[in-house]
Amino acid sequence: MKIHPRIDYSELLRSLEGTRLEPWLAQLPQQIEEGLCSDRFGDLPMWLEALDKLPDVTTDVINLRDAVELSSSAALDAETESRIHDALAELIPWRKGPYQIHGTYIDTEWHSDWKWNRVLPHLAPLENRTILDVGCGNGYHCWRMLGEGANRVIGIDPSPRFVVQFHMLKHFIGSAPVDLLPVGIEAVPPNLQAFDTTFSMGVLYHRRSPMDHLRELKSTLRPGGQVVLETLVIDGKLGEVLVPEGRYAKMNNVWFLPSCDTLISWMRKCGYQNPRVVDINQTSTEEQRSTDWMRFHSLPEFLDPQDSSLTAEGHPAPLRAVIVAEAPR
Repeated sequence: MKIHPRIDYSELLRSLEGTRLEPWLAQLPQQIEEGLCSDRFGDLPMWLEALDKLPDVTTDVINLRDAVELSSSAALDAETESRIHDALAELIPWRKGPYQIHGTYIDTEWHSDWKWNRVLPHLAPLENRTILDVGCGNGYHCWRMLGEGANRVIGIDPSPRFVVQFHMLKHFIGSAPVDLLPVGIEAVPPNLQAFDTTFSMGVLYHRRSPMDHLRELKSTLRPGGQVVLETLVIDGKLGEVLVPEGRYAKMNNVWFLPSCDTLISWMRKCGYQNPRVVDINQTSTEEQRSTDWMRFHSLPEFLDPQDSSLTAEGHPAPLRAVIVAEAPR
């Protein structure tokens, strides 16, 4: 299924035949078309033009294990490197990364590599696994999952800007069992039970019903499959939850920030086995900040200028936890 010369899902759709993901095939082509071909996104033609401007070059040095770094063993000329840089810059802001692409270092808003380094030691080995990454942004972590030996990685995010950013990477990497679909988790068939590992990182607090999200995630997993949940939490006891009446860190779509004990309780209630907190981290202004590749306000502006332990609204500053659990066998 090719909806643009450089955005082609045909290989993905063929690969799902005869697998646990085959039930999705009945709806997936239409979902992709509706997600990326809608006239709701006025800037999409401009982003696709930027994708078209990327030159065809040999990319034979690919590092996805320690970072996301793409280059050529034969040095590119300055004009070609400049064309690559300028095309990538047309997709600013870049929020997840960083990326090193043929001489261009994309210094993204988030040091997503830091989060990955915190999460990775606590995962079931990703080698040969089929993985779903919910709310994956431009797919940075999807590439790192492939670097760990995943068999197939599917990221989902409804933002077309992120989808085009992802395909700028895929343009250079070429054929790879990694795809980013322009859909939300609502597009995944209920009770699919197809993925070995499902990630939801930075999503739960944006959902109006956290219980529904936890159940949606569990229904994507095969029996015994692993969920990896990373979300904002608060220090507190069992039963304590922060529900911001207004904004949280200047975000207007933050609904529930539970304590770790509360979140573990929610996961048990939703049927997960052995939910456990494996990492807690206070987000720093070195990990999330404005850069030349993301020029809007970021975490330093979202905190109280007199007390960095508080958000601008007076709530506890962002504290993030990683919880892993398994679906019942």
